[in-house]
Amino acid sequence: MAEKRKLIQYANGPSLEEINGTVDVPKDKGFFKTLLAYSGPGALVAVGYMDPGNWSTSITGGQNFQYLLMSVILLSSLIAMLLQYMAAKLGIVSKMDLAQAIRARTSRSLGIVLWILTEFAIMATDIAEVIGGAIALYLLFNIPLVIAVFITVGDVLVLLLLTKIGFRKIEAIVVCLILVILFVFVYQVALSNPNWGAAFAGLVPTGKTFATHPTIGGQSPLQGALGIIGATVMPHNLYLHSAISQTRKVDHADEKSVAQNVRFSAWDSNIQLTAAFFVNALLLIMGVAVFKSGAVKDPSFFGLYQALSDTSTLSNGVLIAVAKSGILSTLFAVALLASGQNSTITGTLSGQVIMEGFVHMKMPLWLRRLVTRLLSVIPVLICVMLTSGKSSIDEHVALNDLMNNSQVFLAFALPFSMLPLLLMTDSVTEMGKKFKNAIWVKGFGWFSVLALTGLNLYGLPDQIKAFYGDGITVAQSTQADIIAWVLIVAVVALLVWTLVDMHKGNERLKTELASEHVSSTYEHLAKLSREAGSEAEFDKEAVEER
Repeated sequence: MAEKRKLIQYANGPSLEEINGTVDVPKDKGFFKTLLAYSGPGALVAVGYMDPGNWSTSITGGQNFQYLLMSVILLSSLIAMLLQYMAAKLGIVSKMDLAQAIRARTSRSLGIVLWILTEFAIMATDIAEVIGGAIALYLLFNIPLVIAVFITVGDVLVLLLLTKIGFRKIEAIVVCLILVILFVFVYQVALSNPNWGAAFAGLVPTGKTFATHPTIGGQSPLQGALGIIGATVMPHNLYLHSAISQTRKVDHADEKSVAQNVRFSAWDSNIQLTAAFFVNALLLIMGVAVFKSGAVKDPSFFGLYQALSDTSTLSNGVLIAVAKSGILSTLFAVALLASGQNSTITGTLSGQVIMEGFVHMKMPLWLRRLVTRLLSVIPVLICVMLTSGKSSIDEHVALNDLMNNSQVFLAFALPFSMLPLLLMTDSVTEMGKKFKNAIWVKGFGWFSVLALTGLNLYGLPDQIKAFYGDGITVAQSTQADIIAWVLIVAVVALLVWTLVDMHKGNERLKTELASEHVSSTYEHLAKLSREAGSEAEFDKEAVEER
């Protein structure tokens, strides 16, 4: 009689074991044929850079500051390419995803803390997906918001279906949805006939880009830049990429095979993230060229949808003529729905990666999705119910504020994925001489990590103040500053703990490698994989924890 499987199981094997090493890749074939075989993981990663959380920041940035913040989108995209390249390389070379690699070098207690922190970050992104998906359903089918919020829970059925069709087909579906989003915004921007000279000039950062004045629409250029950066570079993408880069078969005994995997994974990632850059750039250009300057008073998805069908807000006759048919607003809602569904797939996979890596727990993807989505639905439902008796504008603003404010958790979680990633890919012990970061990658990597961490912490007081709403008092402002500084101190203290543990773990790995006289880290990590604990050991660990 077959043993009944538990819903929650012990997991200490290869990352995302069901799909690890399942995709064949050609050897000694042409560049484009080989690239096609490696294409896919980059698309799943790129989804996180064009999810509903990015839309409002980019369009509002264009409305308020014209093309000034185009350079911020470009810089964010270049930093993302660098970080994702390192994440994929770590997974391919070490045969561990980022969560596994951090947990292997840190204490159990720190692993649990980092797991909880990263779970909050994933939930924050899930709130944006719930809001985006529910609003898209409301706009397209006039479904009441409360019902639409519950319908978004039903995407777990979509996930169940996808798990049955194979990972390669999931990649193809994600690529198709990205193309839908890209088509919608290319079409709308093409009709708007933007000032391309000014748009290209905006790609060069100036002193005005990060200035604290002027304030337009309650936002300074610095706040707009921080919003775009915060919505672009997300921690769960680094965990995800380090796991799904291992879906391609690779012979770790053959250095050329590993090098090919690293090279084409980088090509795949950079191509897909370039597409994400264009989507975000098109969103900002929409804010400048599709609408009249300052015409969009409601920056929420509701306001943008209505503005695309309101001829008085649009910038030229061609757009006005097309808007009368309703196609501009409908396409916007379709793209919003596609974006939310894409993020559903990647968010669930990311959650499974961090759970298995940090706390060695594994559950079915559908159950993982159901739990995360139900938790994310709660604050959205509370927000809808609290504003149900108010005007529609109040309801729209409240949902938009909830989505933007939820991103505050990303400022906490991002340094704890970036710093360990950089330290491990800079290490000869971890990566070997051939695959450790080149000097230029190391230099730009440290600049990116320090800049993003610094900007996120610098913008934290304003993010906390945003929770109080527009009519914040002096006392509330002081209170928000105190909360922000307490959180900043906590983040710095936790970072120090992480770095100390990472250093100790790296020294321990060096000692183990030396004592076993192995020629490379591959052999040692392969041994660790073979010696992965059993379910009985998992139960024993649980008893010891209690």
